[in-house]
Amino acid sequence: MASRLWVPVASGPLARYAADYGSWLAARGYSRWTVAHRLWQFELLSRWLERGGLSPGELSLELVEAFSAARQTAGYSTWLSVRSTMLPLGYLRELGVAPAAATGSVVVDDPLERLLAEFGRYLLVERGLVERTVCARYVPAARLFLSGRMSPDRSGLGRLSGADVSLFLAAECPKRSVSSARYLLCGLRSLLRWLYLTGRIPNPLVWAVPAVADLRDRSLPRGLEVAVVKRLVESCDRRRTVGRRDYAVLLLLFRLGLRAGEVAAITLDDIDWRTGELLVRNGKGRRQERLPLPADVGEAIVSYLRRRPRTGERALFLRVVAPTGTIRGSAVSGIVRAACKRAGVPSVGSHALRHTAAIEMLRGGATLVEIGEVLRHQEPRTTARYAKVDRKTLRRLARPWPEGGAA
Repeated sequence: MASRLWVPVASGPLARYAADYGSWLAARGYSRWTVAHRLWQFELLSRWLERGGLSPGELSLELVEAFSAARQTAGYSTWLSVRSTMLPLGYLRELGVAPAAATGSVVVDDPLERLLAEFGRYLLVERGLVERTVCARYVPAARLFLSGRMSPDRSGLGRLSGADVSLFLAAECPKRSVSSARYLLCGLRSLLRWLYLTGRIPNPLVWAVPAVADLRDRSLPRGLEVAVVKRLVESCDRRRTVGRRDYAVLLLLFRLGLRAGEVAAITLDDIDWRTGELLVRNGKGRRQERLPLPADVGEAIVSYLRRRPRTGERALFLRVVAPTGTIRGSAVSGIVRAACKRAGVPSVGSHALRHTAAIEMLRGGATLVEIGEVLRHQEPRTTARYAKVDRKTLRRLARPWPEGGAA
């Protein structure tokens, strides 16, 4: 029988919530050692509230800041940052004991922010874009362009011209990489198209946004040698849960050519063990496609599932550091970089394994059409770039050098 969790809170307004707080932490993957220390912090916060004659219902972000400042003034060395106290505050808010986080009314009253919110809803609902892409790329690009060009009554929109677009791009693009400039222009085109369709600007200004020089086809796709990939997967310590997880992630990237976001989006329900298929959720256009699940990848996933934390999360891959939860695409890229560091090879991103999968399929005799189906490319020209690495076939197309060339 498991021993009961130690609950140090004996007094104060938070005493009645301590036991459940410990269980709440344990359910989120925190170790017993961490739970005990977090309960000690809970006790300190409870005593501080008691000394100030404060109730849990008054616990706001400002009071959390005051608690941290009081400990620092008293000369303590732990629990000094506001961030460290956000965990108990979040728990009490979840219970409805502490007041919910205040939503700023300034954003609601700001015409620019209201316009951006409407633009974001259009992209999500009408265009079907992923929320993370809208928030990280499209809306920031729109905000950057409209800031200083839109008056409080929105009258500035009607005066926008192609010259405004050109001046904005001339100032912003030199400060950015090619990929960053491409994202900026993509967001700006969507904004101008939407402003015209909704009647906010009288002329379609999309024509004023030029194309970014596409340099992707001027170089070979950057894949990895199979020996390097082998070192990456062998660097995973499969005696540990994190090693089993990382091993399965690397195999999915290399064997199926999945994108980082697609790996992070896999759920337990996406694997059909009876038919040996995997449902892949493509964030680009929210498409869903089924791919055959190779035996070695399936075995790696099963090995991880035997050690996977038992939570209510349906996501396949979870964080190993508490709080337990779904990993993101950035974490998948981090898994690849960590494997590179362990294996002693130059650091690459997760997309390098996608390129490697395509190149190995090509070397194995697969056609470009078959590779495009596996990689789920929407356009044949996207797959065609891999033809440049098929040197054996290209060699047959090379014309002989004329004899007696230029002197």
